[in-house]
Amino acid sequence: MSRQSLGWYVRRLQRMRPQEVFWRTRDLALHVGWSARPLHAGRSRSRPPAVADPRFTATLPANAADRVPTDVAKTVVTAADELLAGRLYVLGVWRLDLRQPDWFLDPITGRRSDPTRHSYTINQRSVDEVGNVKQVWELSRHQYLTQLAAAYYLTGDDTYAERVHDHLTSWWQANPFLRGVHWTSGIEVGIRLLSWVWIRRLLDGWPRVTELFELNDAALQQLYWHQRYLAAFRSRGTSANNHVIAEAAGLLAASCAFPWFSASAGWRADATSLLQRELANNTFADGLNRELATEYHRLVTELGVLAAVEADAAGAPVDAETWTRLTAMFDTAAAVVDETCRAPRQGDGDDGRALLLEPRAESDDWSALLTLGSAVVGALPWWPCSRPDLVSDLVCSLTARPPVAAARRPVRRADHFADAGLTLLRTNDPERAEIWCRCDGGPHGFLGIAAHAHADALSIELRVGGIDVLADPGTYCYHDQPRWRSYFRSTIAHNTVELGWRDQSIAGGPFLWSQPVDGSSLDVAVGSHASRVRWCAEHTGYWTLSTGTGHRRTVVLDRERRVLEVGDHFDVDGSPPAIRMAYHLGPAVDVSLRGSTATLSWTAVDGGGNGATVELPERLSWSLHRGETEPILGWYSPSFGERVPTYTLLGTSLRLPADPLRTVVRVYGDVR
Repeated sequence: MSRQSLGWYVRRLQRMRPQEVFWRTRDLALHVGWSARPLHAGRSRSRPPAVADPRFTATLPANAADRVPTDVAKTVVTAADELLAGRLYVLGVWRLDLRQPDWFLDPITGRRSDPTRHSYTINQRSVDEVGNVKQVWELSRHQYLTQLAAAYYLTGDDTYAERVHDHLTSWWQANPFLRGVHWTSGIEVGIRLLSWVWIRRLLDGWPRVTELFELNDAALQQLYWHQRYLAAFRSRGTSANNHVIAEAAGLLAASCAFPWFSASAGWRADATSLLQRELANNTFADGLNRELATEYHRLVTELGVLAAVEADAAGAPVDAETWTRLTAMFDTAAAVVDETCRAPRQGDGDDGRALLLEPRAESDDWSALLTLGSAVVGALPWWPCSRPDLVSDLVCSLTARPPVAAARRPVRRADHFADAGLTLLRTNDPERAEIWCRCDGGPHGFLGIAAHAHADALSIELRVGGIDVLADPGTYCYHDQPRWRSYFRSTIAHNTVELGWRDQSIAGGPFLWSQPVDGSSLDVAVGSHASRVRWCAEHTGYWTLSTGTGHRRTVVLDRERRVLEVGDHFDVDGSPPAIRMAYHLGPAVDVSLRGSTATLSWTAVDGGGNGATVELPERLSWSLHRGETEPILGWYSPSFGERVPTYTLLGTSLRLPADPLRTVVRVYGDVR
C-alpha cells in the first residue's frame, strides 16, 4: 500500500462512526471467507439453490406498445441500428467496439484489468490497475442492451434480440462470481440487475428468450449471485448515499421479477425495508436529495420509482409513505428546473440513469424524469411541460397506482428549500426570457465525507432563457485525472469567493472532504408577486485562516428592471487575506472586458440576440481567462467525460478590500 493510499484510508477512517467501523470489519471478514470459494461458484453447470421450474410473469400488458408515439419508436430503432454497427457515444468517448466488446478495457487509458483476479483484491480507484473505472463499468451496466431490447420490442426484428443474447452470454461467461472489477461495487451490481429485469421483459415475445434466461444455467447463476451479493453487502455509514439506493432498488426489482430462488421472498422483504428506510434517510422533508448534487436527485428518484413500480406489479408494494416521498421528489424536480426544463448543476454529476430505453442524447434530461413522474404519480398544474418518453410509457403500464392526494402536494412552485439551503430567484414574465438564478446557502453535502459535494458555498448560477450566463462548471471526471478532479470541485471553479489561496472546504481525497464547510441562509424573501426577490447567506470556512474571515453574500433580483445585484461582505479578525473572485461564463456566451466592466452576448434558443453588462467590483484587478491549463482555469463540462473552453472573469487582490464588494448584472435584449 502506498503512503498516499494509506493517508487516504486514515482520513476516511476519521470520518466514520464506531458502528460503521464494526460493519466494515464484519464485511471484510465475510470477504475473506467468500474469497475461499472455488471459481466453480460462477461457472458450474449446476443450478443455484431451489430453482424450481422458473417462469417469467412480470410481463408488459399486451397493448403497452400501442402507447408509444411513432417518433419515439423511430428514435429508439435508429439508435439501436448504431449499436448493431458497433458504435456508442458514452461518457465523452466514442466506443467503436460494440460488436464484440472487451468487458475489461478502458478505452481512454488503454489499460485492461485482470478478469481472473478476485474482486476483493482489486483497487478500483487505481488507474494503474483498472484504468478509468467509470468507462469500464459503464458498458457493463448493460443499458445499451436495454436499448437493443427495446428496439426488438417495438419492431419484432430478431436481429436486435440476437445481439442481446450474444453480449449477455459473453458477459456471463467472462464474469464469474467475485472475479474481476465488475464485482467490486454494489451500485454497479444493482443497476445491472435493473437492466436484466427490463431486458427479459422486453424480449418476452422472442422465441429464444427462455433459452437465454430461464433455461440457461449461466443466467440463473448470475441472477442468484448478483442478488446474494447485494443481500450480503450494502453501503453503510458514510457510503450510504445513492449507492445504497441502487443496491436496494436492484435487489427489490430482481427479487420481484425473478422470484425463482428459495431466498427470493426474504430478499424482497429486506430490499423493501432497506429502500423505504434509505429513501427517507437520503431525502430532505421538502423532497430534495441530501447529497445536494442535483444529478443524483434525478438518479435516486428514478431508482426509487422503478423499484416501487416493480414491487406494485409483483403484488408486494412499498408503503404509502414511500410513495408520498417519491411524489415529493418529483414535485421538487419540477420546481427547481428552469423554463427549458434544465435543473441546477450543483455538485457532482456523472450522467447516471436507472434505466435507458432511448439513446442518451435524446433522453438524458430532466424532461424524461418529469414525464416519468407525470405517468406514475401525476403532474400538478404548475409543472412544466415535458416530452413523450418510452420509459414512462412502459413503466406506467405496469402500475395503476393513483396519484398521491393533492392535499399533500404543493399548490404552487417552490422557490426556497430551507433544509437544503437552495434558493431560486427568477422572473415570471411570459413575454420575456426567464432570468433564473440558483443560490447555494445550505449544507456542504451528505454524511461524513460529503462525497459528491463541491467547495461551492455561496455560489450562484445565472441563466437567461435557459442559456448558462454565469455557469456552474460541472464535474468532468472522477478517478483518472486528479488535477482536473480537484479543479472542477474547487472554490475557484465556482461563482463565489476564494480567500487565502485555498478552498473553503479541505479535500481529503477525490470523494472525501476532511473539513467540509456548510453554508447558512440568513434572509430569504421570495414570492411570485414581489417585484424584488432576495437571498442572503453566509459560511465560516475561512475562519480557520490565520486571519479568520467570515463571508456573507446577498443577491437581489429586480424582476422589472431585470437586474441582478450581488453583494459580498467580510468579517476579518486580523490582517486581510488575499482574495480571488470568479465568474464563469457559459460556453454560449461571448465577452469583452474593459477595466471592471464586462459586456456579454449570446444567441438565444429561439435565435434572437441577448446580452448583459456586468459591473464588477472596482477594488479588484480583473482579467479574462479561457481554456488554460497552467493553472487550470476557464473550462465547462457539458456532461461527464467532456470539457470545453469557456470564459472566466477573475478578480484578484493581495489584500481583501475593507469595503463590501458589489457586482451588478443588467440583462437586456430578451423580449420574445
